[in-house]
Amino acid sequence: MTQILDQQVQQGDPDRYLATSLVQEPLKSSLLTLYAFNLEIARAPWTSAETMIAEMRLQWWLDSIGDIFEGRGPRGHQVLEPLAALIKKHDLPRKLFDEMINARQFDIYKEPHADRVAFDQYIHATSSNIMELSALVLGASDVEIVKVRQVGYAMGVANLLRAAPELTARGRVVLPENVTGLVADALGMAVARYDVSAAVRPAVLAGWRAVATLKTAQKSPESIQAGLLEESPAWRRVSFWWARRFRR
Repeated sequence: MTQILDQQVQQGDPDRYLATSLVQEPLKSSLLTLYAFNLEIARAPWTSAETMIAEMRLQWWLDSIGDIFEGRGPRGHQVLEPLAALIKKHDLPRKLFDEMINARQFDIYKEPHADRVAFDQYIHATSSNIMELSALVLGASDVEIVKVRQVGYAMGVANLLRAAPELTARGRVVLPENVTGLVADALGMAVARYDVSAAVRPAVLAGWRAVATLKTAQKSPESIQAGLLEESPAWRRVSFWWARRFRR
C-alpha cells in the first residue's frame, strides 16, 4: 500500500514528494498518506464535465471523512485506511479535512471568487490546511502552526500563479483583480519558512519554489499568463537541493 501511495504522490505532486525525502519512516509514509489524500480531492472536481458527478465525488470524500471521525471505519479506498490510522494516532482535527474538501467545490464551476476574502479562504483551505496537517504529524507547536499556515498560503498562491494559463484556457477566473497586491502579500508570508524547527521543516520545505515564483511574478506580471513561471523538472531538483542545503 505504501508503494502505491509513494508512486501516486511522486507522479501527481512532485514538490511535496521531494520534501518527504527529508524524513524517515514511519513519518514519511504518514506524509505520503496526507499528500495522496490531498491529490484525490484536488482531482475530484476535474474528473467529469458533469457538475453533478463532480459534486457527488466530493460528497463521497466528505462522507468518508465523516465515517472515520464518527467511528464507522474507513470506506474501501486505498488512501482511507492509512489515513484513518493517521488521524487517530495524531488526533488530527476534522475541521481541516472538511474545509479542504468543501473548498474544492469552487473548482467545479467557472464563477470567480466573490472577493479577496473568499480567495484567501480558498487558498488557506486548499494549501495551508494540508501543510498544517503535515506539520502536526511532525510535532509542530501552536506557534509554529501560525508560521506554517503563512508558508502554506504563499505556496498556494505560487502554485495558482503557475497554473493560471491552463486554468484560464479552461474558462476559469482564479485570480483576484489586484494580482500585484496578492503577490506582495504572499511574499511577505513566505519569510515565515525560516521560523520553524528542524523537525517541522519538511512540511514547509514542500513550498520551496514559492519565493522564486512570487519574485518572478512581482518583477514581470506578464509572465503569469505567458506561462513563464514553471521551471523544468531538472531545475526544480537543483533548487530543492539548494533550499535543503542552505535553508533557503
